[in-house]
Amino acid sequence: MHSHSLPSAAGRNGGFARRHFAPVLILAAILLAMTALPALASDPVGIYAYVDRVVLEPNDTAPERIQVWGGFALAHGRGDQYTAAQRGYMYFKVKPAKETLCQNEWADLKSVAGTGKLVGFGQRYASNGVVRLPAAKVENPDAYPIGFGMQKISTKDYKPINELNALLAEDARKRSK
Repeated sequence: MHSHSLPSAAGRNGGFARRHFAPVLILAAILLAMTALPALASDPVGIYAYVDRVVLEPNDTAPERIQVWGGFALAHGRGDQYTAAQRGYMYFKVKPAKETLCQNEWADLKSVAGTGKLVGFGQRYASNGVVRLPAAKVENPDAYPIGFGMQKISTKDYKPINELNALLAEDARKRSK
């Protein structure tokens, strides 16, 4: 009597698995690497900033305008293009019919003032206002740019973020002298 044994599943498919395992592994590594990169090719943020201080006008309880002082990089063009980071202030007024939303975001901006944390607000492809020089007269506020809400930024290696961090570091050096 001869006993015939069938090859094990590993034996039957071993050649197939060995031939196809390496390309699958390489593809998985590529996909993993792509998901680790920040998806900034179509960055929706209109303004990246650090906020030194916030002035609410005419008062904190029912503000109609806001001065946001700090450093800013504003979206321009397509994709991930931003102006060079610059110090100054931005001056906004509430957007009609969006008063509560504006005031809520302004409270968020005020909560990060002086912390050195970077934030994003506004919206690319929208009017985000202008950065005014510190000595410029406070007049003619821009409409506040409603976007996706104020977001705390954790991205580390991105041109506008790097430039804002450099401004913050320079400010810290000046204060320590």
